[in-house]
Amino acid sequence: MSKYLLNKFLFTVDRDPDLVERYRTDPAGTVEWWEANMANSLLNCHTGEASTWLRLDDAERSALVGHDYPALFELGAHPFLTLTLFIAMFERDHDEPLGFQKQYALRLQHFNLPYPDIAT
Repeated sequence: MSKYLLNKFLFTVDRDPDLVERYRTDPAGTVEWWEANMANSLLNCHTGEASTWLRLDDAERSALVGHDYPALFELGAHPFLTLTLFIAMFERDHDEPLGFQKQYALRLQHFNLPYPDIAT
């Protein structure tokens, strides 16, 4: 498991509106494409340098494909990264103000301190 890679997915997808929409409508295809094309690229590096060993594990891949942000949190994904990405994807589906944020809080309320470790 790589919390770094999990957070890198959330970070990079959230910063590209086209990827946000692609992830919303085709999560499995987006995760597969991202892992094959982006997972081993270096953040903020435009020289073509890349790693070759980073891979999502089955639990991470399943949580990403399922848009399962409670599972992502349990796996150590940073809550701010999950919250901002999932707001971008799902806030529009709620009629009340802060509708998605309230759902997010409700679905994570079973976690007690200490929270899962989010250090990478």
